[in-house]
Amino acid sequence: MKLLWKLDRAFIRDLLNEFPEPKPAPTTIITLLKRMIDKDFVSYRQCGNSREYYPLVKKSEYFSDHINGLIKDFFNNSTAQFASFYTNETNMSPEELKELRDMVDKKRMFLRKRMRKNITPRTYIVNRITEVLTDKDCLSEYA
Repeated sequence: MKLLWKLDRAFIRDLLNEFPEPKPAPTTIITLLKRMIDKDFVSYRQCGNSREYYPLVKKSEYFSDHINGLIKDFFNNSTAQFASFYTNETNMSPEELKELRDMVDKKRMFLRKRMRKNITPRTYIVNRITEVLTDKDCLSEYA
């Protein structure tokens, strides 16, 4: 899949050229492509006796599905548990942690803006009070 995403469209010879030595047999690549076609990840266009292969799934969709499956299967469907594991078990630099925090804050702001547009004022107030009461940072200020 990585090579098809990189090349966008490719014949078997194009894929073979991308592999380092020792190159796999063309039949190996054909077998893998057939499996990906059966799973609706890849399709092809017939060009005479050759086939031009192309991805049906975007890289971001594929990655998202796998991460969501990982979260579901190994972290009890909890994004928070996944984030906790990721930040504690990887060697993230302070800059990377700040960047991650900035991404979360940006997403939170986006969701709040979207939420405000779709709810009544009363519901917004109840949600905001609940959010403040369950926010660990806020609770620590009053402890």
